[in-house]
Amino acid sequence: MASNKLRKVVGADDDELKVDMSPMIDMVFLLLIFFIVASTVIVVKQDAEVDPPVAENSKKAKDGKGRIVINVRSDGTFRAEVSSLEFPDAEAIEDYVKKKKDEEKAKGLTPIIHLRGDKGVSFKHVRTVIRASARAGVDNVIFSVYGFDKK
Repeated sequence: MASNKLRKVVGADDDELKVDMSPMIDMVFLLLIFFIVASTVIVVKQDAEVDPPVAENSKKAKDGKGRIVINVRSDGTFRAEVSSLEFPDAEAIEDYVKKKKDEEKAKGLTPIIHLRGDKGVSFKHVRTVIRASARAGVDNVIFSVYGFDKK
């Protein structure tokens, strides 16, 4: 048995029920801003002179944090992520890795060498980077490859 008050509300023809969407839209924008601010964007600058090899069984790296990028061009020259910085020899690579390792550890991250070697480069140049990094105290190395043949 409905009360008189409920019968009046249900029986009234002049009132339409409206849902106010403003608080929900405000909440969606607040959540959107929160996720944009809380997320971190990791950008690895690629050297246009380096054409990585293709590895069909490659896996995408889970985490991009703590990477120290070293490019090895097809002519055997070594460059940092910022391609304007060129390393003349293994000692310069070692010094650079030590400096970057300290920066990454200060952030609380585990440093990892991200080696981007050209597909035409000799392995001896890649080995030079791996050995210099190991002497600098970074023994985790990941290689940059394409998962499929680009055409």
